[in-house]
Amino acid sequence: MTVVALPLVGSLQHTDATELGGSDPTLIHGEPGGAIVRRSVLPGGVRVLTEAMPGQRSATIGFWVGVGSRDEAAGQHGSTHFLEHLLFKGTKRRTALDIASAFDEVGGESNAATAKESTCYYARVLDSDLPMAIDVIADMITSAVLDPQELEQERGVILEEIAMDNDDPADVSHEKFVEAVLGGHPLGRPIGGTPEAIKAVARDSVWSHYQRYYRPDELVVTAAGGLDHDTVCTLVLAALESAGWHLQDGAAPVPRRQTAAADVTPVAGTYVHRRPVEQANIVMGCPSINATDERRFVMSVLNAVLGGGMSSRLFQEIREKRGLAYATYSFSGAYADAGYFGMYAGCSPAKTGQVIDLLGSELDRLAADGISADELRRAVGQLSGGIVMALEDSGSRMSRLGRAELVSGEFLDIDESLARIKAVTVEQVRELAAELAAAPRVVTVVGPFDSPADFGR
Repeated sequence: MTVVALPLVGSLQHTDATELGGSDPTLIHGEPGGAIVRRSVLPGGVRVLTEAMPGQRSATIGFWVGVGSRDEAAGQHGSTHFLEHLLFKGTKRRTALDIASAFDEVGGESNAATAKESTCYYARVLDSDLPMAIDVIADMITSAVLDPQELEQERGVILEEIAMDNDDPADVSHEKFVEAVLGGHPLGRPIGGTPEAIKAVARDSVWSHYQRYYRPDELVVTAAGGLDHDTVCTLVLAALESAGWHLQDGAAPVPRRQTAAADVTPVAGTYVHRRPVEQANIVMGCPSINATDERRFVMSVLNAVLGGGMSSRLFQEIREKRGLAYATYSFSGAYADAGYFGMYAGCSPAKTGQVIDLLGSELDRLAADGISADELRRAVGQLSGGIVMALEDSGSRMSRLGRAELVSGEFLDIDESLARIKAVTVEQVRELAAELAAAPRVVTVVGPFDSPADFGR
């Protein structure tokens, strides 16, 4: 079992071998099945992490920038997601069609994802096409032109995307819940921005956001599959230098985010968002632990028992025993300095009050009585199987490396992850549940109501 701290500085020649393990200064760990994880810091502070998976004929490459919606300044809200779209619209060397065709003609897949604390541009290709993928994505990252005409056209596309999400009452209930439970913290803002913000943001503001964060010391490149670490480093370095980035020897990456708990004050209460729909969508929850809290494995077990599957308490009590909902589950979100826990159910408007009562009572019962040994065993089995199966493709392993580098600064191999899940105790789950149950509670309801007085019971 291996746990490795990932320092910010280090390179192929000068990484602390005792910290990363082994005589090879870039070696982090050898996974079961012969997979090898390595890490280097290139000139300019660019971090590269790879996992070579023997027998794989494909590879997934991701270029991560440690900027998300929480980092947007006033007048720039929505810029991070805007950039995710615009970087596919052309560079100094390539048109939007050139970028799309490069992957289509080799049967590859390319996409991007914006989150609250990071943005990732990624592609999966045959191992022989990895040099092309690195060159194209590096070109997008370094040399986007943000053409004003393309920006205006994409403004309309993003507004349509937001409208699509706003037409989904389940999405709305979750979005409004996060906004209320994080109490004005930048993490509470929607990732894609609001329609008002997207309509108002100027091209110069998006460009300023791009120039501020798309830099060598902010960049993390992760890759997994059929690859060679040294070759990936060479290709990344060449692609960035040919694009005109000035990569200084000895430059350090930017520090990781501070993990001290933020001052989050939820706007406790019940909030109704009227929609002419046939089903009420309910989310109940509270602030919770952050992404590096040691109790994150306890949280995983708690979620599995309370609302993580067909044998979970919420599913059994609300759906199986009472037939009040088709979908019900619990969830959590965790970031550098804040997090939240929640429970969801969709039900007939006439049953809204009853379902709200049941969600609250199940959390309170978990806090008071804890879980049984059988529930713990099932949860550990469910989570263990999920961890192993989720890492059977190169995309998941690429993402694991990105999260380890940007979020925790710690690499856990599969065995160590499983060991931490198995180490969770019944009492730890009860203690965390008690903490959640005692926290200020937020309820958001999207449905055909004007106020909580309209809820049926």
